[in-house]
Amino acid sequence: MLDVPLLIGGRSCPSRDERTFERRNPVTGEVVSRVAAATLEDADAAVAAAQAAFPAWAALAPNERRTRLLKAAEQMQARAGEFIAAAGETGAMANWYGFNVHLASNMLREAASLTTQIHGEVIPSDVPGSFAMALRQPCGVVLGIAPWNAPVILATRAIAMPLACGNTVVLKASELSPAVHRLIGQVLQDAGLGDGVVNVISNAPADAAAIVERLIANPAVRRVNFTGSTKVGRIVGELSARHLKPALLELGGKAPLLVLDDADLDAAVEAAAFGAYFNQGQICMSTERLVVDSKVADAFVAKLAAKIATLRAGNPADSASVLGSLVDTSAGERIKALVDDAVGKGAKLVAGGQVEGSIMQATLLDNVTPAMRLYAEESFGPVAVVLRGSGDEELLRLANDSEFGLSSAIFSRDTTRALALAQRVESGICHINGPTVHDEAQMPFGGVKASGYGSFGGKSAIEQFTQLRWVTLQNGPRHYPI
Repeated sequence: MLDVPLLIGGRSCPSRDERTFERRNPVTGEVVSRVAAATLEDADAAVAAAQAAFPAWAALAPNERRTRLLKAAEQMQARAGEFIAAAGETGAMANWYGFNVHLASNMLREAASLTTQIHGEVIPSDVPGSFAMALRQPCGVVLGIAPWNAPVILATRAIAMPLACGNTVVLKASELSPAVHRLIGQVLQDAGLGDGVVNVISNAPADAAAIVERLIANPAVRRVNFTGSTKVGRIVGELSARHLKPALLELGGKAPLLVLDDADLDAAVEAAAFGAYFNQGQICMSTERLVVDSKVADAFVAKLAAKIATLRAGNPADSASVLGSLVDTSAGERIKALVDDAVGKGAKLVAGGQVEGSIMQATLLDNVTPAMRLYAEESFGPVAVVLRGSGDEELLRLANDSEFGLSSAIFSRDTTRALALAQRVESGICHINGPTVHDEAQMPFGGVKASGYGSFGGKSAIEQFTQLRWVTLQNGPRHYPI
């Protein structure tokens, strides 16, 4: 069992009232971590520590910030085993956590590379003798709120570019992966970023709303970023707007994968299986809708069903398991209700559907219609539905018939045809002949519609985590009308 204290001002500490909560393995029920449950005063202290650390961190030469972030990346990679040891918090497979550490380390490296790329510009002025500049400067304290499903990647993403831009950070850990999020903070602390540069707050589930509201309302918090469900994202967005804090929101998804009539079906099946079922479909980019041309739909479904037969879900500790566990048994109950609703209304259960506790087998349904909840609702589980259409325009209509717009994919041997469609798919991300689940540290990552707004990743994040200022220098006399 892991003991998980708060990290405030470079110090590991219990909550002020010494309350804790437990996170249990969803498969075995064993306690994985005992976690400090922060009070509102702890939240205030974390922001105060970040605010106190801000002047020195912001004043560091960019190459010094780069050096420290690169050291953190190396330490994170070296401590991969510690992250994997905490996978029991969510019931995930070890290979998923290993991939998390790999990509998160690259996010720190990418952020490090951009410390010298925070550019301003000189703007011609109509005022004689006025030298006008647009400068990007650090904002101050950034609040990052990260989820449990890709815990190393998404928590690191919440803090890496804010740090590179010269901000300090308070990370609000997920109640479902607190040990992993706390370990990220420790890695950065041990890398020598400085006391208070990164602070990590964990809270009991019942306290989440109050802690988040307190953090957002704190005057020292100047930017907010949140990754999670659209339901909670709306709340975070509303709170941020109330306090006039810009917020970067990466929310839910129901990614479509379009299979055109000329697609390489074998390649499409491999991408669909990976995109729909890796990490039990608990990824914001997971392939939930397979939008397939009727000419090839029967063959595609048959090939995908054969692939699914090889994807056994079970206890991650069992070497025979290809897929692991859902985050808890309630997720299985919720997803099973969606499947049952679809089958009860005429959908064909092609594969899977079995749920035992938090273990759900990879599931595929055909003949899904708008009358079924699975047509529109995000399952966030190992479930994909087949939507059949005739011709590219019908496939495009089906792909866009969703409130979500995060990731998408198109399979076709005619890349010009696919690229034309890609420009019309309503999503922040589109991959041609690749899976919907794909992320790289240097790429702009964000959605449209109910999937949120703004982009993490690479240079696009600089705009999110700096303040653009107009500064002028007057050379010589200036004429005034009075």
